Amino acid sequence: MRTDRLITAVEAHAEGEPGRVITAGLPHLAGNSVFEKMQSFARDHDHIRLMMLREPRGNPGLCCNAIVPPCDPRADMGFIIMEQMEYPPMSGSNTICVATVLLETGILPMVEPVTELMLEAPAGLVKVRARCQSGKVTSVSLRNVPAFVMHLDAPIEVTGLGTVNVDVAWGGMFFVLAEAAKLNVDLAAENGGEILRVSEAIRHAAAEQLAVVHPQNPDITGPTITNLWGPPIDPATHGRGAITISTGAFDPQNPQAASGILDRSPCGTGTCAKMAVLHARGLLAVGQDYVNAGPLGTTFTGRIVKETTVGPYKAIVPTLSGQGWIYGMSNYTLDPTDPFPQGYTVGDMW
Repeated sequence: MRTDRLITAVEAHAEGEPGRVITAGLPHLAGNSVFEKMQSFARDHDHIRLMMLREPRGNPGLCCNAIVPPCDPRADMGFIIMEQMEYPPMSGSNTICVATVLLETGILPMVEPVTELMLEAPAGLVKVRARCQSGKVTSVSLRNVPAFVMHLDAPIEVTGLGTVNVDVAWGGMFFVLAEAAKLNVDLAAENGGEILRVSEAIRHAAAEQLAVVHPQNPDITGPTITNLWGPPIDPATHGRGAITISTGAFDPQNPQAASGILDRSPCGTGTCAKMAVLHARGLLAVGQDYVNAGPLGTTFTGRIVKETTVGPYKAIVPTLSGQGWIYGMSNYTLDPTDPFPQGYTVGDMW
């Protein structure tokens, strides 16, 4: 066997959302923060992201994480998040996958019944509290970066939908949020095609008409991801959402050909963004749980720890809890004669 590269990864998912974790085989990344290392990765090594996420080694629904040394002395480990179209500054499901892998593989020591970690994401420090039993991480609770609202009930003009009122909020990524019932969209998982088409049309319109920049980091812009939300169907939950991750460019002249994928989990950053919106409307108080369901019926539990500010915006400090599971360990190679060194996409799934 000939190979130009050998990458070792642990396969994991958090409440259904796959988050592959690369543990070895990456190049040195320059930077004085994990955010700068992420920029270095995107600028100089994006072919690795494409190789790991596209076919034949990946699939449209897959996320990937790179374990990197932290830059902040308070952090135990750093990680870079990779998705099909971007490098998100933060992700709840991927943080849960990373914490689970770090502890269950012994990269970081596990302490039972509770292990406390500090992880450095591109968005900043994330405090993690993992419940552990018999070598297994049974739940992960993370204290996310502050979440805040930048637009509330803002009207936008959307191709094929007319005027739609949306919210734009930060929960670790910039989300555009809209109420599914007002769009006549059923949030059932089997309606994924329609959810995708509507979500991508809204995302494209919001990116043009409600473009936002993070007040503390001008390199973070959006919105880049859509959250359609609705009322709960399970009495043990408080709401549900369908988060669409784009996998291709949106053509407003052909919205039926939109390319994207539903987050299989309830989406951690999406849950935090929704909590910020609810708090801004006076519908969710500090200390109150918010149990959010995803398309598979799995849940994340969020809670507002306190109020704060981010730049000129009122914000919340949210926690998020869920569970991750390891389902495999893999070595990935790149034969120098492989005709698809950066993988490929095919129109049947992408």
